[in-house]
Amino acid sequence: MSILDYTAVELAEKIKQKEVSAIDAVKAVLEQIEKTESIYNCYVTVDKEGALKKAEEVQKKIESGELTGPLAGVPVAIKDNMCTEGMLTTCSSKILNNFIPTFSSEAVLNLEKAGAVIIGKTNMDEFAMGSTTETSAYGATKNPWNPEHVPGGSSGGSAAAVAANECYYALGSDTGGSIRQPAGYCGVVGMKPTYSTVSRYGLIAYGSSLDQIGPLCKDVTDCATILEIISTYDSKDSTSVKRDDTDFTSSLINDVKGMKIGIPKDYFGEGLDSEVKEAVLKAADLLKENGAVVEEFDLSLVEYAIPAYYTIAAAEASSNLERFDGIKYGYRTEDFTDLHNMYKKTRSEGFGAEVKRRIMLGSFVLSSGYYDAYYLKALRVKALIKKAFDEAFAKYDVILGPVAPTTAPKLGESLSDPIKMYLGDIYTISVNLAGLPGISLPCGVDSKGLPIGLQLIGDCFKEKKLIQTAYTYEQIRGKFGREDR
Repeated sequence: MSILDYTAVELAEKIKQKEVSAIDAVKAVLEQIEKTESIYNCYVTVDKEGALKKAEEVQKKIESGELTGPLAGVPVAIKDNMCTEGMLTTCSSKILNNFIPTFSSEAVLNLEKAGAVIIGKTNMDEFAMGSTTETSAYGATKNPWNPEHVPGGSSGGSAAAVAANECYYALGSDTGGSIRQPAGYCGVVGMKPTYSTVSRYGLIAYGSSLDQIGPLCKDVTDCATILEIISTYDSKDSTSVKRDDTDFTSSLINDVKGMKIGIPKDYFGEGLDSEVKEAVLKAADLLKENGAVVEEFDLSLVEYAIPAYYTIAAAEASSNLERFDGIKYGYRTEDFTDLHNMYKKTRSEGFGAEVKRRIMLGSFVLSSGYYDAYYLKALRVKALIKKAFDEAFAKYDVILGPVAPTTAPKLGESLSDPIKMYLGDIYTISVNLAGLPGISLPCGVDSKGLPIGLQLIGDCFKEKKLIQTAYTYEQIRGKFGREDR
């Protein structure tokens, strides 16, 4: 077994037992990056020297007994929209091509305190706007299962890096499915926690009421372990919540007897690929055979989730991206006549087409005369979606469905039709609008050899039920990975 085949928790245990060292792990990852990065393009920045130096420091602390946690010494990759002190942070945009933060985001600090070694920053859709990691100013990331296909987005670089063994786990951010959908496309595990569980401090905002940081990793045990470390109250984030139930590893229990699982009929209608439908329903049957109570129900309002999401997210984006003007930091156009011209040219040259599209849409729905017609209406729909989920969770512990309507599309297919790309988020978006937790894990492979993702959704602050259900399914399903095909 190669050192790269270990999960994050397994590797940390091997380091603790002195069978391998943190330095060995970092060297193995850097060698793998050198070998495959030219194919997959998972990273914007690889900090080779910094990672090796940090690995030496961490190894000494492990040997002295100062670091004893379950992830000490394990190499991690960070999505390029989370600030990392002294390391280039671009959001995969030309407008931040020279931005080096003077501080780190809270989630990154929590990992560093636990002894994680940061390898670098992963590629993403520009400012997290996209579902394929093709809108990046640094080129598209490719899917390690088949480089002719996309890895999903916007956390596609993080998901692909885990699938390609270019890191042991990664952090992503999820605004409308940006962790769960690439996890599904790349055959890894990804989780979006309940909104406010992980601090957003240091996360460069896209949609502030929707964004949430979460893990992308090899299995559910890693997922629970990482989430336990990054879920802390942070006074620097006004939306952060104090929780005393973040011992997520305690829910790694192989048991779903009596668990009530709801399957929304609305998720299995027109537009869902037959192979995806078959694999997801087979997963539901396996849980049923192991004691879960599985029922179909009407969730309703699914068709309104996408217009509501893109109205709200674009409105928040137009406000959040106002700060990138070429004055304070980041890219500035070289040729301009006056201040107004400099603003206009900097933003025209610095932002890509998808970001401009969403800024314009957001500015439009917030403008006088359209605010009530679009933005306020979208907020009302958001409240109705939350109410529909509340009613569902009065009956069910977990909701089960697909992550996306199809497996990973081919490169270039989605960019030519933005509406088609937006529709790919139909099963993930509602979770963000309602602030709920959701987890994605692989449940099969289609006839093209691409992974199929299973999504489990829980009520607010009920991550433990999700983890228990996902862990039980994972134990029934058995090992899953590119090498197991």
